[in-house]
Amino acid sequence: MCESNWTCSRFVLAVRKIILNQRAGTGHIMRILGIDPGLRNLGWGVIESNGSRLSHVANGVCTSDGDDLGERLLSLHNQVTEIIEAYAPDQAAIEQTFVNKDGAGTLKLGQARGVALLTLAKAGLPVGEYAPNRVKKTVVGVGHAEKEQVMHMVKLQLPGCLPKNADAADALAIAICHAYYGGTQQKQLREKRA
Repeated sequence: MCESNWTCSRFVLAVRKIILNQRAGTGHIMRILGIDPGLRNLGWGVIESNGSRLSHVANGVCTSDGDDLGERLLSLHNQVTEIIEAYAPDQAAIEQTFVNKDGAGTLKLGQARGVALLTLAKAGLPVGEYAPNRVKKTVVGVGHAEKEQVMHMVKLQLPGCLPKNADAADALAIAICHAYYGGTQQKQLREKRA
């Protein structure tokens, strides 16, 4: 075990650097962690992007444990940390918060999102942030797609992928969106109207 969190963090970053250097020699493969934030259920998905070819690595859902808010947020932090250590992503993507009618629910979602962003930043990952409509438009073709449509298109774009649930499918869709945009703002999708 590590003597301190600082030592552990340095060790994890050193191992990550070795893995990234090994991947760099095999082409332009980028491993992306997508996160669909939520306080009860935080969806996650890991894909690899090699040019225009996408492949599924893993997906799942982090379920918060604990009685109070602090314990639940810490539980999410620990689980996302384990995912980062297990799958060594090169980059990450997360869905932006949208404001809905329930202000308290939006605030809790924002807190879970903040913990996820902090965990990603602590791991040294560059993070792309995408609006829900942009993710849906990228993956499905329309910005107001239903969850079932997102799930269906994720399965089509990542053959052999079986998302754990809708949250995991959304996280994979966020990763797909990041693979398409990948930090460049020049690619734009336009909705085709009939």
